[in-house]
Amino acid sequence: MKVMVFNCGSSSIKYQLISMEDNSVLCVGLIERIGIEGSLLKHVVDGKKYLFNENIPNHKIGISLIIDKMMDKECGVIKSIDEIDAIGHRVVHGGEKFASSVVITDEVLKAIEDVIPLAPLHNPANLTGIKACSEIMPGKPQVAVFDTAFHQTMDAKSYIYAIPYEYYEKYGVRRYGFHGTSHKFVANEAAEFLEKDIKDLKIITCHIGNGASIAAVKNGKVVDTSMGFTPLAGLVMGTRSGDLDPAVVTFIQEKENKTAAEVDAILNKKSGVEGISGVSSDMRDIEDAAAAGNERAKLALDTYNYRIAKYVGSYAAAMNGVDVVVFTGGVGENSPHTRNDVLTYLEFLGIKVDALNNNSRGKKLLVSTADSKVLAMVIPTNEELAIAKDTEALVK
Repeated sequence: MKVMVFNCGSSSIKYQLISMEDNSVLCVGLIERIGIEGSLLKHVVDGKKYLFNENIPNHKIGISLIIDKMMDKECGVIKSIDEIDAIGHRVVHGGEKFASSVVITDEVLKAIEDVIPLAPLHNPANLTGIKACSEIMPGKPQVAVFDTAFHQTMDAKSYIYAIPYEYYEKYGVRRYGFHGTSHKFVANEAAEFLEKDIKDLKIITCHIGNGASIAAVKNGKVVDTSMGFTPLAGLVMGTRSGDLDPAVVTFIQEKENKTAAEVDAILNKKSGVEGISGVSSDMRDIEDAAAAGNERAKLALDTYNYRIAKYVGSYAAAMNGVDVVVFTGGVGENSPHTRNDVLTYLEFLGIKVDALNNNSRGKKLLVSTADSKVLAMVIPTNEELAIAKDTEALVK
């Protein structure tokens, strides 16, 4: 079976074609600037990059162009569209209606539309991609894989906010959590790596990157997660503030004469480690600046790592213990400094860092010593493969 995976943004389309026989990626690519002058398709096959400057006014034309290039004599990987057996879509928000991936029907489309107010920037683009595929590849089974679904096993005590209950009833204001596809994938990979049943494990998964979140996974189910009603909550991130006193919002509004939308943009796009350091949102730049003596860059690093350790410690308490802490995401997989800093805070759990193993990037391995009471490991995430696997399972 060959599964096409799409991640559609408002002006972009990321895609992969995956052969499920061996989980191999046949091609991968990205369309940028849809509906904007200078639109571009980047198509990669066996490491070779092909660039196409095309006028791409909408997602339907973008997806048609992708299919054409996949069948092209020079850069193609299939001979016919019939070789694509199913299509998997990343959908950001499923609200409370979806606790797992689902085959897309008219009812599912309506449900995705209903929660647009909870993800106004993402769900409309996801729907556009789904509808474009229906027109271009009619009859192909399509599956929606939700960022929020894995977290829907949380108890009410974990997801409810201490505000008037009517806002939950009327508008669905609660903790939802995001990065669920990644958290689910690495939790299952960790259990497989340890040759144990996930139902017998307490796992804390740390998806640490420019966007970052942590999940407490007990016996295969999420009991808590750091992102909330939106991806702004929880950890300090690249440009997102993470947790803060809600009164800060109104205080900045009044002092700076800002609108609510302007403050929201500051907290999402100008805060996090970039806001603290004044250097960058990229942790590599900040680590370099800190090493060169930049005190604000050092403060950004310290704050970033401290917040991760705080959440891990609280989730160990929430699960009454932890067996393994997993690092994934761009920073989690590639920053020995961040892992070492976080794990040093967690020595009270019985974690000891294996300095040799920890000095690695992007590899699946244990970074704790053999005599550690709690294990720590790195698992590279692969959300596209996770989407493809869910799609294959549901279609079969």
